[in-house]
Amino acid sequence: MNEIKLFCPATIANLSCGFDVLGLCLATAGDEMIIRKSNIKGVRITKIVGANLPMETENNVSGVAALAMLEEVETEFGFEIEIYKNIKAGSGIGSSAASSAGAVFGINELLGRPFTRKELVKFAMQGEKLASGNAHADNVAPCLLGGFTLVRSSNPLDIIKIDSPSELFATVVHPQIELKTSDARSVLKQTVSLKSAITQWGNVGGLVAGLYTNDYELIGRSLHDEIIEPIRSMLIPGFDLIKKTAYENGALGSGISGSGPSIFALSKGNETAEKIAKAMSKVYDEINLPYEIHVSKVNPEGVSIIK
Repeated sequence: MNEIKLFCPATIANLSCGFDVLGLCLATAGDEMIIRKSNIKGVRITKIVGANLPMETENNVSGVAALAMLEEVETEFGFEIEIYKNIKAGSGIGSSAASSAGAVFGINELLGRPFTRKELVKFAMQGEKLASGNAHADNVAPCLLGGFTLVRSSNPLDIIKIDSPSELFATVVHPQIELKTSDARSVLKQTVSLKSAITQWGNVGGLVAGLYTNDYELIGRSLHDEIIEPIRSMLIPGFDLIKKTAYENGALGSGISGSGPSIFALSKGNETAEKIAKAMSKVYDEINLPYEIHVSKVNPEGVSIIK
C-alpha cells in the first residue's frame, strides 16, 4: 500500500466536568486526508483545501505530529500529506486534533502498523502542543480510539476508552466566530477552591459511572462544570440561551465543546437530538448569527480508512 485516504472525525472535549481529561468522537463531522509514500525522506504537506493553514511541515500540526512519530521508527522513504479541512480552526470540535491524529494514523498504516492506536496518541499530542501551547490528549485520544476516552494521566500517558451507551446522541452548534484554544486558556484561573474541586470530582466520577452503566439520568446529572464554563461562556454569544433551550427540548446536559465557541448537548435518542438542533438553530437565527450544526451518534471507531 502506497497511498491511503482517511476520514478524521471531529470530537467534543471536556464534556463539562472533564477539563483536559474527557472527550468523545463524532461520526458525522470530520476532515479527509490523503497520505502517500514518497521517494523523498521526511514529511511534506503538498495540499490543503478548505482552510488557510501553513504548508511548512514544522508549522503545521499534522507535520509536527508526523515528525514526532518518525523520530521513533526507521523508514527508507518519506510521506506526502493532503488535507481537506471540513472542521474550521478555532471551532471547538477538534480541528487540530483531526489533522494530528489523521497524520500519525495514516503513516502508521503505510508502515505496517508498528504502533497501536493508543501509542499514536503521544505523537498526535505534539500537534496539539503546536496549536495551543499545551500537549493535551482530550481531543486526539477519542479521535484515534473512538467512543469516549478518559485521560487518567498525561505523564505517563494512561488512557481508558469507554464505549458509548447505544442511544446517546450529540448535538453541536458552532456559531461562526473563531475562538483560539490558546486564547480560551489564557482567561482561566490557575487555582480553584476546594469546594469547587470536590463538586467537579464527583461529576467526573458520576459521568464515567453513567457511561459504564447506561444510566442516562446519571449522565445528565453529571454534565455540570463548576470551574471552566462560568469563565469561558462569557466569550460565546448566546451561550446561556442556547444551553437553556437545549434543556427545554430534552437534553440530558449541555455545555461548551472544547474551548468553544461550539456548544454541545447530549441526549437520549436521535429524535430528541434533532429537536434540540432545530431549537438551537432558531436561537441563532433570531439573533442573526451564522452557524453550523451537527447531530451525531458517538463514533465507536475513530479515524478510519475511506475505501
